[in-house]
Amino acid sequence: MRAGRSENVRGAGFMVLASIGFSINDAFMKTVAGEIPLFQAVFMRGLIATLLIGILAWRAGGLRYRPGRRDGRLIAMRSLGEIGGAACFLLALFNMPLAGATAIMQSLPLAVTLGAALFLGEPVGWRRYLAIAVGFLGVLVIIRPGTDHFNAYALWAVAAIAFVVMRDLSTRRMSPGTPAMAVVFVTTAALTVAAGLGIAATGWAPLAPRHMGAFLVAALCLLVGYTAAFVAMRQGEIGFVQPFRYTLLLSAIVLGIVMFGEWPDAWMLAGSAIVVATGLFTLHREQRRGRTAEVSGPVPEAGVSGG
Repeated sequence: MRAGRSENVRGAGFMVLASIGFSINDAFMKTVAGEIPLFQAVFMRGLIATLLIGILAWRAGGLRYRPGRRDGRLIAMRSLGEIGGAACFLLALFNMPLAGATAIMQSLPLAVTLGAALFLGEPVGWRRYLAIAVGFLGVLVIIRPGTDHFNAYALWAVAAIAFVVMRDLSTRRMSPGTPAMAVVFVTTAALTVAAGLGIAATGWAPLAPRHMGAFLVAALCLLVGYTAAFVAMRQGEIGFVQPFRYTLLLSAIVLGIVMFGEWPDAWMLAGSAIVVATGLFTLHREQRRGRTAEVSGPVPEAGVSGG
């Protein structure tokens, strides 16, 4: 059943809100770079976020959820992907412009599509394979390996994509009735525990009130992002709502300029345009495939099928 116009508009609005929340979270985490060790920063934000998400999960009854063996393994894999993805992305974020790290991550939908085809056997047509290849060329334009502008920390953002693909593919394979807030709570708690263990290797730095304020804002915005993204996907059609996730890049560019004086150059903008354009194309193909499915029958694992 298709969502109506009002549901689509609300869904798009929530997706924009989620993107803004995620970008503000990234920006405030970046403000502590060079002052607070990476694992300590993730741990402090995680403590606050886990508490807030735990309250929401408890109110939704998610804390009573007991997964079976299969879903338990998938939740563990999702947690591992979240831990690796967060560590790699924040390491890149702490050492390169906010918009640059965010732009690289915008290739994630392309990487998920490729991962679903390779590891889950989901059919992907030649047009989407071509879009994936062009999108990854866009990433190369952003990071410019072999030039004076190359920042080796950009490779950590690329590594973060691989971990997040692992997270998203694990999520895709979970049972349909798996409560979202319970999974998010377990994942956030696992990330916090892992960061706490990492502190033993990187040490602990004294915390000032402004550091605690940054962690509080980051955790609140992370919660807003998680919640709004969840609501967005329930409100409207995926093909209509998903393109609005790219407002994350726009908000990251604005925050990078306002908070850090990071002006994107022409190469970064060109690479970002390529990545976004190919991502929008794959979403268009997905939406077109979905319309065909309504007439011809169900599509296996709708969302990545088609060309």
